[in-house]
Amino acid sequence: MSIAGNQILRMNDAFVKVVTALQSPFLLLVRVYWGWQLSQNGWAKLHNLPKVTDFFSSLGLPAPHATATFVSSFEFVCGILLALGLLSRIAALGLTIDMFTAYWTADHEALLSFISDPDKFQNAASFIYLFVGLLILIFGAGKISLDHLLERGVRKTLRGDAGSSLA
Repeated sequence: MSIAGNQILRMNDAFVKVVTALQSPFLLLVRVYWGWQLSQNGWAKLHNLPKVTDFFSSLGLPAPHATATFVSSFEFVCGILLALGLLSRIAALGLTIDMFTAYWTADHEALLSFISDPDKFQNAASFIYLFVGLLILIFGAGKISLDHLLERGVRKTLRGDAGSSLA
């Protein structure tokens, strides 16, 4: 390979190393900011259940009061879990389902315009939470999370009990 080719590969490797080092701090910022926002959203819904119930009734959802209570509580707890980085992928899966359901029930037209009118899709209220849910579901909470600390502790315990065969 030429000297220029080697130099380009070295520069690419250095760039990838720097960007990879930023992954966990980035995931921390995303989790804390949007987890906090989601928990605040859930908290507000919990303190405004009659309006949320009326809205869910207008959408034709079954058992609107129970659904409003569940969704509000779920968003509050899920937001806290995401912010802490605890059970992050499970919380992110729930958030993804919650936001997809919100798209489906409250903004069906925006959901269906995913390809034909991306601006309409991404301007819907559910978009950012759906995106964050998918981001954490796919990439995890990162190394700066309670999930990572717990996983390290479990692995350390398992290695101590079962030898060093588990990596």
